[in-house]
Amino acid sequence: MKRETLNSRLGFLLLTAGCAIGLGNVWRFPFVVGENGGAAFVLLYLLFLVILGLPVMTMELAVGRASKRSLFGAYKTLPQSKFPWHIPGGIFFSGSVILMIYYTTVAGWLLYYTWRYITGAMNTVTPKDAGAAFDALLASPMSNVVPMLIVVLTGSAVCYIGLQKGVERITKVLMGGLFVLLFALSFRGLFLPEAKAAMKFYLYPDFSKMSFQAIPAAMGQAFFTLSIGIGSIAIFGSYTDKSRSLTGESVQIVILDTIVALLSGCVIFPACMSYNIPANGGPGLIFVSLPAVFYHMPGGQISGICFFLFLCAAAMTTVIAVFENLIAFMVDERGWGRKKASLLCFVAIAIGSLPCALGFNLWKNVQLLGKGSTILDFEDYILSDILLPLGGLYLVLFCCWKSGWGWKNFMEETNAGVGLKMPAWIQFYCKWILPVLILALFFLGVYKRFYA
Repeated sequence: MKRETLNSRLGFLLLTAGCAIGLGNVWRFPFVVGENGGAAFVLLYLLFLVILGLPVMTMELAVGRASKRSLFGAYKTLPQSKFPWHIPGGIFFSGSVILMIYYTTVAGWLLYYTWRYITGAMNTVTPKDAGAAFDALLASPMSNVVPMLIVVLTGSAVCYIGLQKGVERITKVLMGGLFVLLFALSFRGLFLPEAKAAMKFYLYPDFSKMSFQAIPAAMGQAFFTLSIGIGSIAIFGSYTDKSRSLTGESVQIVILDTIVALLSGCVIFPACMSYNIPANGGPGLIFVSLPAVFYHMPGGQISGICFFLFLCAAAMTTVIAVFENLIAFMVDERGWGRKKASLLCFVAIAIGSLPCALGFNLWKNVQLLGKGSTILDFEDYILSDILLPLGGLYLVLFCCWKSGWGWKNFMEETNAGVGLKMPAWIQFYCKWILPVLILALFFLGVYKRFYA
């Protein structure tokens, strides 16, 4: 079966960036920046993006382009030794499945809130009632399951249409809409009453607020924001040609991801500070704090519609990208057609997502991480604290060691084409220092989860 390809370089960049750009850019990045010294933290974050996130992203794109397969297929076909790299690699590849069986529920919440803003139902929800409104959503099985199924159906349908006509074309529209809405919301934020104070808090470098905790925070944000290590990036490497060097392409993707993260803070901080609403991180920021802001804000319904449409676009680009990764795996490894694989993906993810969707209501007593935890917490822990860091470490070892793909092969693939090249001197860093940094992230995550 002939390998499908993307229609344009723009499609490749937007698809890959769309996979990396997610809800963490909105509900975690601004909060972490403000908590750790504003622009001083941003500089530290950008440093770790370059020395931690960028090399691993380039490696994932390289194994995809070289193998013309999914990450699992790359681990199966590229090794220079008899070691079965694809068997442990398959465990990390499963992170794409785990991501989708809870991310689709959260995307469903966004869809639910978007509809409520469009219909005007949120206009009567006062700041005092915002938390109760979100709790009511969580407590309703139907309000969780139905939007989740719509998200799963949409992601599967886009992939069913085809790579170029479905995935690439629709992602271009979503990403275009995402940036238009984000720039409009950011511009609106700059004219709110406390915009000047908010921007000073957010982006003025205050090194007195910097502490040792800012270092692991910057490392974690830089690594996890790019969704590397589980194959959702590699698949788009497999769809592109060798006309461009992959280091240069990775830089472009990282820049797009960073722009969204930085502009999200320009939306959130002026809004929250202008109406004296706490800008806490996580779902509470999106579904409790900001609806309270929109209630006070002139034209709040329009702002609410635009904001949740922006979030829906960000969530759906990730859903479509990861679905494409799973579908390509079935096409490559099982030899199935795209339509059959898309239908199976819909059924499997829809069923697999039910525990998360029901974990706040019918199955709320399932608390695998201890009292007060949810099924979503458990699934996020498996992905974020285990599979992403260890999957990234495994990928680095695969590219750097002779028993895997090997440094020479990696460099030849990465530097093929015009654009920024990966320097030869970086081999020592990637082989010895980068794995230590990723291992430190893994152990830090375990410590924070169980001992902090």
